[in-house]
Amino acid sequence: MCGIIGFTGCLQAAPILLNGLQKLEYRGYDSAGIACMSKGGITVSKAVGRIDNLRGITNNGSTINSTMGIGHTRWATHGKPSDVNSHPHVSMNGKFAVVHNGIIENFGRLKEILISKGFKFQSETDTEVVAHMLEYYYRDGNILHAIARTMNAVEGSYALGILCDDDPDHLYCAKKDSPLIIGLND
Repeated sequence: MCGIIGFTGCLQAAPILLNGLQKLEYRGYDSAGIACMSKGGITVSKAVGRIDNLRGITNNGSTINSTMGIGHTRWATHGKPSDVNSHPHVSMNGKFAVVHNGIIENFGRLKEILISKGFKFQSETDTEVVAHMLEYYYRDGNILHAIARTMNAVEGSYALGILCDDDPDHLYCAKKDSPLIIGLND
């Protein structure tokens, strides 16, 4: 079963995300990944297998200088376990990174529409549709508008964590019929 985590604060995000993902291991998973907001844009790291593999390629998160990010453990429902199918998924222009727990029931129809508009897909997942939909609806430069339009277009249950390169100070969340907990701390 998939699990997601997000963090924003004054501490380095990647180690916190990795520790959070480790706590979600009991749910079962086949791959894991994190996306962190860095000065150069969104940095994505993914690995098939255990979270220790992800720890290895990020040197326990120390190679990513960021105080905000999202993470995901994946249990394959759309597409085989692979780095390409692992979350987070990034929009074609690289501005959005998305993690998702749940299922987008109409992803096939939405994918066809996006392909007809020139979008290219890398994965076999339903989540990549969300990343591309955000890019498509972001044409007016209003991220909240893009998120609202995307959530109105998708059918199913979901909890989402969203990063936007143009808004490095905010981590966005959305949910429908899937659990999502937000915690606040000093």
